[in-house]
Amino acid sequence: MTTTAASPGAEGAKLILLTTTHRVAPGLLSWPAWEALRSAGRVLAAEEDHPQVAAVRAAGVVVEVAAEASVPALARLLTGQPAAAGPVVWLGSPDGDPGLTDALARLAVERAGEVPEIEVLPGSYDLPGARLLDLVSVMDRLRSAGGCPWDAEQTHESLVKYLVEEAYELVEAIEEGDRDTLREELGDVLLQVFFHSRIAEEDGQEPFSIDDVAGDIVDKLVYRHPHVFAGERAEGAAEVEANWEQLKAAEKADRESVLDGVPAGLPALAYAAKLVSRVRRAGFGKVPDEPYELPAELTAESAGRLLLAVAQRAHDAGVDVDAALRAAARRYRGAVRAAEGLQP
Repeated sequence: MTTTAASPGAEGAKLILLTTTHRVAPGLLSWPAWEALRSAGRVLAAEEDHPQVAAVRAAGVVVEVAAEASVPALARLLTGQPAAAGPVVWLGSPDGDPGLTDALARLAVERAGEVPEIEVLPGSYDLPGARLLDLVSVMDRLRSAGGCPWDAEQTHESLVKYLVEEAYELVEAIEEGDRDTLREELGDVLLQVFFHSRIAEEDGQEPFSIDDVAGDIVDKLVYRHPHVFAGERAEGAAEVEANWEQLKAAEKADRESVLDGVPAGLPALAYAAKLVSRVRRAGFGKVPDEPYELPAELTAESAGRLLLAVAQRAHDAGVDVDAALRAAARRYRGAVRAAEGLQP
């Protein structure tokens, strides 16, 4: 796709502003971009170390470095090429060439009919997820020499509390339906993943990178979705979930217990709910459920057994007991604030 300026320009003369993204390897340009470069009368760039210069020159295209000290002077240079010499191609700078389009627009008004046709030609595009490459670069900068002393000192262990906090803040944003905060908290959780992956790269014995992390989860998702990637059929979400558990069990065949892999660091109620879920899915019936009754006197033991009984019954009823308790707690909080004469 090309975009052409409104001004018809000087007869036959043309200026092509070739834009590229630094997130795509130099030289990986569109076919129209290469045609423009090879047919150009003159190709210019702002700096010798422009990301595209070496690749374009390697393809046999002569690239000049513009020595103009000001943006207006650069605009005059780019629009001063005779039409007979062929189009002028400007390799857009990574910073977007601040002020250049404004300077070209002023010239188009001041020298109406003399300025060449101006075309903006995208030579490469960002693909979905391209900004993740920026996050990789930022994390590398923060952890490298000359970066941030605090970031450089962090370890997997020191970051655990931040990971937990960010996860809970994300949950709160979801529960409150706050879209702006949801977006921000998703970014904070994503940062933790990239931060831990960057630290893992520096391990002297078993290093791995964010690419390894992403590759593993891609392989897992493809393997556990044969109804999407392998031509198998699944009728409804229940069958998908059953297939998922079967494939997961095959992967974890070396586990000794149906409860292996349940993280003990979960909050107490969520931990109990996860244990119940594992037991139910395995069809394990050798341990009876806790009796569901309110003890005459609540102790630490009887209260715990009662909560476990609630988690067991809630699972069988299809109720997320952790979410249910959080919702009840929010309602209770609102009632208290209302009784205080405050906004719930």
